[in-house]
Amino acid sequence: MAGQVWSVNTSGGYMYALNLSRQLRMAVQPIVKFRQFCDVKDAAHQGLHRGDTFHWNVFSDVGTQGSTLVETNTIPETSFTISQGTMTITEAGNSVPWTGKLDDLSEQPVAEVIRKVLKTDAKKAFDNLASTQFNSAKLRVVPSAASGVQGTNTSAVTLTTNGTATLTNSIAMGKEHVKSIVDVMKERNIPAYTGDDYYCIAWPTTFRAFVDDIESIKQYVDQGFRMIMNGEIGRYDGVRFVEQTFKSKGSIGTAATAWTNGLSDWIVFFGEDTVAEAVAVPEEMRGKIPGDFGRDRGIAWYYLGGFGIVHTQAAQSRIVIWDSAG
Repeated sequence: MAGQVWSVNTSGGYMYALNLSRQLRMAVQPIVKFRQFCDVKDAAHQGLHRGDTFHWNVFSDVGTQGSTLVETNTIPETSFTISQGTMTITEAGNSVPWTGKLDDLSEQPVAEVIRKVLKTDAKKAFDNLASTQFNSAKLRVVPSAASGVQGTNTSAVTLTTNGTATLTNSIAMGKEHVKSIVDVMKERNIPAYTGDDYYCIAWPTTFRAFVDDIESIKQYVDQGFRMIMNGEIGRYDGVRFVEQTFKSKGSIGTAATAWTNGLSDWIVFFGEDTVAEAVAVPEEMRGKIPGDFGRDRGIAWYYLGGFGIVHTQAAQSRIVIWDSAG
């Protein structure tokens, strides 16, 4: 069987040795950060014979704005439109089986080790599902041209609204770019995530060019802020920055690989109401009923739910991605 066995050192035999440390040491793990920004919806009813599709309504502004009235005229009538977003509820999970012999001979607690490994796997799986939806956003920004060279402007950015960057990004992001992106978001009426602040997520090195200009967490916590997100390192010009190391360079955005400039990579800026998570059955650990007269065992994590971007049209998008065509 696949899984953990006593007879192979790398699969289980190493869990016994004369001088084996009792300290459980796990491999280094990436920082996962996207899922915490999803708007969680209770979809428990989806499992009660109501199908596997979760719906939500998006209401437009009224077609004609109200104004002053003339005493002898009737109040004008208008209307608004309702569009509907959907996501599919799906199962997700993973498992690790092991033999009863390994359990009986190991000095280390096999089930505890496997639970730790599977919890890490589940975190990665959910962050991957969430980040995929963030990456489906329509709004992309690339530095504008400077001196006739595309993608090298140190402040101005060029916006596209079809989900694809058309210019190659050839410069590291700087604080002036942040200001320009904030202007884009405000002028498109993207609501802030919390208070007056937006958020953004990226690799630590992508923030390097302006990290010294970022206001520390301590500074704005002292001003009364209480909600600090995992991985948050500080704030600049109304944007709060979050570091992550799970999604690789080039895995978000138009480019399929890390950017050729070697100076920065994708950054996801966003406000509120971006990606929804519909949860029918929250993630949980499940034990396998022992088989073969108790000789094979296993643990799995299981989840029933889904992730979906809330606003699919560019005009309503709440996400702006610092991108590159290559």
